Amino acid sequence: MEAGKKRLAGDTERASSGEVKDLLLEMGALKELVADLTIENRLLKKSTFGDEGDPSRDTTPQRSSRSSGWSRSRGCR
Repeated sequence: MEAGKKRLAGDTERASSGEVKDLLLEMGALKELVADLTIENRLLKKSTFGDEGDPSRDTTPQRSSRSSGWSRSRGCR
């Protein structure tokens, strides 16, 4: 809350362009680290669960045994 009050009063310092560049580089490195850890985690899950993999990532489409009827539409009247 104090930071908000200081900002409203104009009593804040802005980051220099060098600091911004450093933060952007750090952010890029952290994103890469998260991506690497995510891949490693998925590989560990696959090795633990075998071919089942991660059940929450099942991409097999569920198909109904009935047709919706849309393929047999009658056209315009």
